Amino acid sequence: MKLEFDTDAGIGTRATMGVIVLATDETLEPEFSRLMALDGVALYHSRIPMVSDVRADTLAKMERDLPYSAGLLPQSLDFDVIGYGCTSASTVIGSQNVARAIQTVYPNALVSDPLAAVIAAGRELGAERLGFITPYVPDVSERMRLKLIDAGFEIAGFGSFEEGNDRVVARISEQSIIHAAKRIAAKAPCDAIVVSCTNLRTLNILKKIEHAISVPIISSNQALAWHMLRLANINEPRPDFGTLFGQH
Repeated sequence: MKLEFDTDAGIGTRATMGVIVLATDETLEPEFSRLMALDGVALYHSRIPMVSDVRADTLAKMERDLPYSAGLLPQSLDFDVIGYGCTSASTVIGSQNVARAIQTVYPNALVSDPLAAVIAAGRELGAERLGFITPYVPDVSERMRLKLIDAGFEIAGFGSFEEGNDRVVARISEQSIIHAAKRIAAKAPCDAIVVSCTNLRTLNILKKIEHAISVPIISSNQALAWHMLRLANINEPRPDFGTLFGQH
């Protein structure tokens, strides 16, 4: 028996989102499943090859793979926004080059990455002096620090876990991140603290840190999701995800 059916607009009635996740990342997808959990928002993931050893040269290699990974997203869909989920590689490759690579496949999609999102978030919060926490080896941390300075921010305090293995980064405890944020906040007055890296687990502790130090936290996954939603004109506040998401 052949059954009759109707069709509708599908899942993404408000926005269709794509995100390209590192093969080594264990944190972005679980956090994005909560950050993007809105009626009418459809989220699709692709993966991009990456080794566990995070260095400038291994990060730079992803630029050539971005079009292929973007092409693994469902090509029957018109994506509103596509995000690239790597803060350190966005710093090495450059946000404009990330967007150019993805738009070779989806020319009509807006593109975000964690570096661009962190900069947009800092400006949204009116922050001028940033505390800055990374898990990266010194060379990669320094590259991002200089990008933030070039964007007009002052780095008031900086600290890094200096861990080059992405598998280890995904296992840095939430308590360690809380302790790091408190140390940076105590080092010098700042308007916000950036916790960089999509593989650091921050979503459960954003409000706890903010309550402890009375300073907004901007984390890579939080900022990327926020920026993608704003690019898609989805603006309702969601204060459970920190001061940034409380902004209209």
